Amino acid sequence: MEQPPTAGEAGARVLVVDDDPTVAEIVTGYLDRAGYVVDRAGDGPDALARAAAHRPDLVVLDLMLPGMDGLEVCRRMRGQGPVPVIMLTARGDEDDRILGLEVGADDYVTKPFSPRELVLRVGSVLRRARPPADAPAGGSGSVPGSGSGVLRAAGLTVDPGARRAFKNGAELALTVREFDLLAFFLAHPGRAFTREELMREVWGWDFGDLSTVTVHVRRLRGKVEDDPARPRLVRTVWGVGYRFDPTTAEGE
Repeated sequence: MEQPPTAGEAGARVLVVDDDPTVAEIVTGYLDRAGYVVDRAGDGPDALARAAAHRPDLVVLDLMLPGMDGLEVCRRMRGQGPVPVIMLTARGDEDDRILGLEVGADDYVTKPFSPRELVLRVGSVLRRARPPADAPAGGSGSVPGSGSGVLRAAGLTVDPGARRAFKNGAELALTVREFDLLAFFLAHPGRAFTREELMREVWGWDFGDLSTVTVHVRRLRGKVEDDPARPRLVRTVWGVGYRFDPTTAEGE
């Protein structure tokens, strides 16, 4: 079960972007009571301006915004630098949720939703996004050494403490969930996992839309595979799920 925000998460800046004043007010109130510093924006241009003025630690972003929709806002924010995004959608169409994940959203909540659940998801994403206070800083171009906890396989290096990942020495730009998924795969090489198991172990949820896992695996392959159309590292196990297979990839 998810825990309340810790002292490190409380005080984080959350930008709430929704053109419905009632929804925005309710979400803002719950987040404020949970200890977050909350900014509000009613449309895309306002959201981008506020994010540029005060970089948020996380964005709660409505998909259906007037003028510039949430997908474009997410793209532009990600163009300014990495930021965790939880997308809100009133639509029941799976394609819309998948689009949100494809542009880099870390999670999504479908309206109508429980504000308490949203606050828990905000805390969950922030906990995963923030490296521990005692994590080694390191230079922006330096690959982690062989310290405890560093995972290595098939040219990939993942430092869970510093939340940094590299492929053949080049740092990877991963979303929160992509990083978690890669770290989990490297920690469990050769074992096949169902999408339900990945949802539980990586996302920390016993329920949810399993297409979330499918989309994140596809996005991760696009960043770690030499040929994403013919994946050799993150393999599909038909009828089961996925398996990280560095030994086979290195031998081919």
